[in-house]
Amino acid sequence: MKELCILSPTAILGYGFPEASFEAAMKLNPDVIAVDAGSTDPGPYYLGAGLSFTDRNGVKRDLEYMIPAALKAKIPVIIGTAGGSGAKAHLDWQVEIIEEIAKEKGLSFNMAVIPADVSQEEVLRKLNEGKITPLFPAPQLTEQDIKNSVQIVGQMGAEPVITALEQGADVIVAGRAYDPSVFAALAIKEGYDRGLATHLGKILECAAIAASPGSGSDCMIGFLGKDYFRVDTLSDARKCTVKSVAAHTLYEKTNPYILPGPGGVLDLTNTVFTQETESAVKVTGSVFKPSTPNYIKLEGVRSAGFRTVSICATADPVMMSQIDDIIVAVKERVKSNFASIGEFALDFKVYGKNGVAGIFEAGGFPQVNSGSSPHEFCIIIDALAPTQAQANTVCSFARSTLLHYGYPGRISTAGNLAFPFSPSDFKVGEVYEFSIYHLMEADPEEHFKVDMRRCGK
Repeated sequence: MKELCILSPTAILGYGFPEASFEAAMKLNPDVIAVDAGSTDPGPYYLGAGLSFTDRNGVKRDLEYMIPAALKAKIPVIIGTAGGSGAKAHLDWQVEIIEEIAKEKGLSFNMAVIPADVSQEEVLRKLNEGKITPLFPAPQLTEQDIKNSVQIVGQMGAEPVITALEQGADVIVAGRAYDPSVFAALAIKEGYDRGLATHLGKILECAAIAASPGSGSDCMIGFLGKDYFRVDTLSDARKCTVKSVAAHTLYEKTNPYILPGPGGVLDLTNTVFTQETESAVKVTGSVFKPSTPNYIKLEGVRSAGFRTVSICATADPVMMSQIDDIIVAVKERVKSNFASIGEFALDFKVYGKNGVAGIFEAGGFPQVNSGSSPHEFCIIIDALAPTQAQANTVCSFARSTLLHYGYPGRISTAGNLAFPFSPSDFKVGEVYEFSIYHLMEADPEEHFKVDMRRCGK
């Protein structure tokens, strides 16, 4: 069995890569170029709004290298979680960019588009059949949760991508996908060990982030054999080490040995990492254990209202020493003044105190020592309301109240806050929150249909 070579050009499509690294990778004759194009890390907004968190020009730049090089080498390009979140709007956006490149460069190729959208009706039916299970810490799903969701996607595994490869796709644009699946699909299709292929995909999904020093904007190469794989860098600036590769294996995982995914779990109990060369690490012993029945992870979002924020700061030690009490008083004044609005949320994130750690206070996250003496606070006023106008009102009144709030020991009456921007208030628009994070028992072949089309002249 020959070594299969897989190129991961960048951590996320649009994050970029050095031209020299990409050219060095192509000289190694890869069998496939695969790239992850999305994540839930930026939060629910992008799925709900149908927008990408990556820049269009950055995405186009990366593809302008990848697609022509792959066509010349007669190898496929596979894109997972297209457009950042992998729903229809994101796929359409991604396809538009690819068609634009094909037209500008005079390219012609077979393109497969694999939607990942799941209808409310399908989820409701599965809920009534008792075939939906929450993923911790999500609660049990309700019919109202489903009806309130403005967008639902399912996370596909390797099977739909394999189908597209079998149908002769040169470029595959997949909706929401399990990150390692786009890297493992060709290997699984060609009969390589699924456990090793999936583990290799897990390392390659973030490209050179798994190297030392890590980078999300550099290439990584993987080689898969019968009973091993190895990963290597393509730049003298970084190396793969046992520590860096093993550490990335644990990336976003709660269990160091059992990594669940579509169709089963990756068991790393007997995995061995070996430093093969100065820059390459060899891995053996990873095993894939299928599970039955098959589950698809669902991700859904609902509207949370409209947001307005204001950024301000203070360096007054008297105000800083009383900030918690001042915020409570400001919140009460806003609540009293605008009770007619009804439901709205007002939050103050105080950076320099507990702006980051504060949200984890209930979970025992270590807080800033009360005896510490920061020299300034950055305060973000965050208003969320049913309409943009109401959010504007709440934020504006909270800002002006905090700006002129009279607290014991206050000396200057000119104002308590400094504002780095004018206008001081930023109207974010409609925002979203996750409403579905559950497993649905389903056959992936029924949900992820391959749409083959011709792209270019």
